[in-house]
Amino acid sequence: MAQKPSIPKGTRDFGQVEMARRNYIFDTIKGVFSLYGFQQIETPAMENIGTLMGKYGEEGDKLLFRIQNSGEKAALAPEKGLRYDLTVPFARYVVQHREELSFPFKRFQIQPVWRADRPQKGRYREFYQCDVDVIGSDSLIGELELIQIVEEVYRRLGINVCLHINNRKILAGIAEVIGAPDKIVDITVAIDKLDKIGVEAVNDELRERGLNEEQVEALQPILKQESGIRNQDKLASLKEFLASSETGLKGIAEMEEIFRLVESTKTASLKEESRFSIELDLCLARGLNYYTGAIFEVKALDAQIGSITGGGRYDNLTGIFGLPGVSGVGISFGADRIYDVLTELDLFPKALQSTTQVLFATFGQEELRYALTWAKELRAQGIAVEVYPEPTKMKKQMGYADSKQIPFVAIVGGDEMAQHKVMLKNMSTGEQQLMELGELVKALKS
Repeated sequence: MAQKPSIPKGTRDFGQVEMARRNYIFDTIKGVFSLYGFQQIETPAMENIGTLMGKYGEEGDKLLFRIQNSGEKAALAPEKGLRYDLTVPFARYVVQHREELSFPFKRFQIQPVWRADRPQKGRYREFYQCDVDVIGSDSLIGELELIQIVEEVYRRLGINVCLHINNRKILAGIAEVIGAPDKIVDITVAIDKLDKIGVEAVNDELRERGLNEEQVEALQPILKQESGIRNQDKLASLKEFLASSETGLKGIAEMEEIFRLVESTKTASLKEESRFSIELDLCLARGLNYYTGAIFEVKALDAQIGSITGGGRYDNLTGIFGLPGVSGVGISFGADRIYDVLTELDLFPKALQSTTQVLFATFGQEELRYALTWAKELRAQGIAVEVYPEPTKMKKQMGYADSKQIPFVAIVGGDEMAQHKVMLKNMSTGEQQLMELGELVKALKS
């Protein structure tokens, strides 16, 4: 017996139900992106490895999928890799096409990315990201719009979320104050794991990365921040801690302005919404080296699955490709994790189960030809139609409609066909009604 075929670990097939649900997520996100003037682009699945290396930190570089050169002279062709995220390819795109773009440039991108990670719940080797970025502006209006986009996307999807926010300048200020400015990368990589490994394990990693006991101890108020404290109170306390750090105070000023913008632009209806909140999280670090300002992560409140959206401000990502001084800010929605949350909480609309509105069921070849003619007429009216391809037992045809959750079946019979009518059956209620073509179109459209 031949061995059953399989797919690589950390990847998945998607059947018709899964695709309907995924498209619901993509269409919802696209709809919100478009409201804010973002336009779609795409970049290749593979990039030259030099484009990718050194952009994601020590941990990220280890997770790059490399591609063996093929179809080119191996000695001459640059090594390639599958893209790790959409932000670095976007920066490369901006530099390469800068003469064609108008700044600030607002783009969104929905494509798969790959990471050589250990597969586990909510973590895949191949997964889709839905990125939205604005580049070419230092204005914190960019951060505000991203926060509003997050709020609106999850409002439409019905998911209760908390947006965690911090600032890399604050983290740099903390490193300065504790006397370890050269250890900022080590500190951010370690504390970014706090939710996963806990305070003591983070302390151990900080020591392994070269921080002394005094420096580790100085970080404890940050690592053990109490929950339930108002964002403004956290910032006030942080001002005292970072009083000697110009960089840290600049980060605090940016955070104060972002909170002011968010509060001043809330509508009365959104102020009453309980499904969206913002929390200043001083342990949020996001391990990617290119972030320089505000950083974001979004977590579902009713599902234990980790971050489902993340991003931040990067002031010079294009500089590594020869275009310095261009600031941008972006955020990425993890479609696969959002899918898992919607599945766990049973939030997908039931109507997604079928795109077909009516199935034609027939008793013979003549009725089948008649059904095909009517089906063409209905499709011309924008109605999704299937015709069962052979006049088999009616029970089998009805079973097919049930299995695909098709809401109506149009039964074509001899006497009714002579009257240019069909019997429309509501599969939910069992109600049946004899209809002419015009009546059928009206009933299905209503």
